[in-house]
Amino acid sequence: MDPLATSNVIEMTPENFQQLMVETSKEKLVLVDFWAEWCESCKALAPVMDKLAAEFSEHLILAKVDCDAQQQIAMQFGVRSLPTVVFVKDGQPIDAFQGAVPEGEIRELLAKHLPQPQDELFAQGSELLAAGQAEDAFPLLKQALELASDRVDIKFATIECFIQMGRISQAKELIETVLLADQDNTYQALLGKIELAEKAAETPEILALQKAAEENPDDLQVKVDLAIQYQQTGKSEEALELLFQVVKKEMAFGDAKKVFLDSINALPEGDPLASKYRRKLYSLLY
Repeated sequence: MDPLATSNVIEMTPENFQQLMVETSKEKLVLVDFWAEWCESCKALAPVMDKLAAEFSEHLILAKVDCDAQQQIAMQFGVRSLPTVVFVKDGQPIDAFQGAVPEGEIRELLAKHLPQPQDELFAQGSELLAAGQAEDAFPLLKQALELASDRVDIKFATIECFIQMGRISQAKELIETVLLADQDNTYQALLGKIELAEKAAETPEILALQKAAEENPDDLQVKVDLAIQYQQTGKSEEALELLFQVVKKEMAFGDAKKVFLDSINALPEGDPLASKYRRKLYSLLY
């Protein structure tokens, strides 16, 4: 039976060397752990490596090399001291450490080379976004951005998601956080989309209602009508703020409360606007 089929901790030998180094390392990170029976540091490191191998079994293989029995393999890797652990991916050594390194430091090294939760969330969200399913993509991209707020690729995808959902004010707010060094062609393209969307949202109906609201600030119906227009052009936050102003002044005014709740419930799962305005509404009710 192929040992890789039953465990991700195996002994590396000349017989499985090629499979591990070439084939397996294309699919998973291979940690080649060089040790010897007489090495006390190796004995201290072994349980740590076994623990990490079990924890990350989906993404890595721990290949142990007994240097007394497999001197040729140790020579091929140029091992000079024990213990030595070499990280192999796609047939190439990509990292290494020597000695009984503390578990925390090994975890930091692994984090550089193993898939992170945000990677999977970003991949799934990007796939949905490319298929035009922005509302389904949003919760995934939001989680990914929360886990890796410095990742500009995730930030750009989230901005694109906001644009596709018509949430231009949120897209604009997020793009303002992009550092100058990251303002590449993708950034410029997104900025252009935001500007076009802002112009498209300035419909004659909205402009007329905005003027009416300015001239008659106490006219609650104008505010409701303007909020509905905002909602239809993706200006969810502006719509919710107007509706909140109405229900705060007169809870039973027309269908303002229903429109307010419908607008909140129409937001995608995980949208912070939903929780923000639910709290505001509850503060009026209780």
